[in-house]
Amino acid sequence: CSSVLQTARGYAKPVRRKRKDIPSHLDDLPPTMLKKDYANVPIVASVDDVVKRLLSLEMASQREKVKVKTQQLVEKVRRSPNDSGSFEVQVAILTARIRTLEEHLQRHPKDKSNRRQMLMAVDRRRKLLSYLRRVRYSTFENTCKQLDIQYSPPLAYRRRVTKRWAVKKAFCIKVFQEKQKLLAPERLKQRREWRAR
Repeated sequence: CSSVLQTARGYAKPVRRKRKDIPSHLDDLPPTMLKKDYANVPIVASVDDVVKRLLSLEMASQREKVKVKTQQLVEKVRRSPNDSGSFEVQVAILTARIRTLEEHLQRHPKDKSNRRQMLMAVDRRRKLLSYLRRVRYSTFENTCKQLDIQYSPPLAYRRRVTKRWAVKKAFCIKVFQEKQKLLAPERLKQRREWRAR
């Protein structure tokens, strides 16, 4: 009887899955670095080691680490110290958010809400980058290089040609040509009047 119970207990044990060690984009942050809110406070230099440890990234939450990482990315691409809303800065903020959501989705692949947020952020970043590419190409190249982004331009739109679409287009062209023939004598008359003046 005891061997049956042991077998049943073996089936009843929860399955412990090994957590994959997914590399994070926050791994390069040093743990002794101060949190974003306390980085510029002058009193921190004279504080005890225990307090410094509490205010450092070693004891920080994921959100606070993402804030620091976002600030680092923004510092790489900003134009001036007061720049907080240029296209480059917006791309840097979106890049930090996208990388955080990518890591989350690797651990939780069925999280549809965050997948949707990530896809929306990727789309927004692509629009900002395509604008930068059109307007200021050197800035676009520098931003992609600094943030380690590989930009691929969107594919040219191609409509699938169906029989119905082809017939409709041919009909529209025919109507346009007939209209031009009807307006031709009137246009000729207007040209002669302009030349006469």
